[in-house]
Amino acid sequence: MLDLDRLKHLSIRKTPWGQLTMANLVLSVDYRLPRKTEIIFEGLEHFPRDRPVFIAMNHTDRYNYWPFQYRLYREGCGFTAAWVKGKYYENRLMGWFMDSCTNIPLPSRGYVISTEFRKAMKRAPNEREYRALRDLVDGRPVEGVPDSAQLFIDERGGAEALSEAFEALWLQMVAEVVRLNREAVAQGHSPLVFPQGTRSKRLSRGHIGMAQMSQVLGVDILPVGCNGSDRAYPAGSPFSKGGRIVYRFGAPLALDGPELGPHRVRAPFSPFTQAAATAHGAQFQAITDVVMDRINGLLDPEYQFSEDGASDGVRGVNRFLG
Repeated sequence: MLDLDRLKHLSIRKTPWGQLTMANLVLSVDYRLPRKTEIIFEGLEHFPRDRPVFIAMNHTDRYNYWPFQYRLYREGCGFTAAWVKGKYYENRLMGWFMDSCTNIPLPSRGYVISTEFRKAMKRAPNEREYRALRDLVDGRPVEGVPDSAQLFIDERGGAEALSEAFEALWLQMVAEVVRLNREAVAQGHSPLVFPQGTRSKRLSRGHIGMAQMSQVLGVDILPVGCNGSDRAYPAGSPFSKGGRIVYRFGAPLALDGPELGPHRVRAPFSPFTQAAATAHGAQFQAITDVVMDRINGLLDPEYQFSEDGASDGVRGVNRFLG
């Protein structure tokens, strides 16, 4: 499980031996035999080789960052530090693998709420329980709290005490996530982020997390569109079925450039917090919209925004613990 203690003990290695092992011993074979996987980079000249950037990519399938990391390494462009969901640390072996690849775990508020409930109640919350608890810690009106959720609230000293304790824990976890991103950039690794927040063949609305972190660290954003990986990885198997995967690189979006500069946040803030969203949410969303529009322009029509901009991926509490 990903908790505060686990985050505090994580660090970013200069050499991600997990990525190297996967590239040289697994992917180099898998992408050649028995069904060849062709990995195409279009616009690689846009990739800055003199500094890390936040790489923003659509997330079509479970493994679409593997061909990207593999080809990037083969091109001598260094390594990435991918943001991964906290739920992947539920399995000890999977957590160890994620650490070896220099990934950065990103616990969401929903994940922390769900895991705290599970620790106390010995089961995951259902949708009604989760919604009531999420509204409570987010400061929204709560109506019709299920009895089981109320029991959890009472065991934590009441609604106010639970909300205060959650915010204190959340701030500490956020501080560790910022530290890990700062370490990755210092080691020369480019954080790889899927702004959609979940897997979806069609591009969906972006979340504002990357916009916040890039502002805090002062790192530019590089949009990348992934096309065809969902056919190479149509299910849960980590072995490619072969085919042609095209990654298109857009020009970097400088934080002080013409597209993002008007939305720059120069006042200090703590990312992923209610206070930051309240004070600067419009700017974070504007930055995110620019990035998502750029990604959309790098995609084949079948991967571009759906009409309503909604995700066709995982929904419900399963997106945290499933």
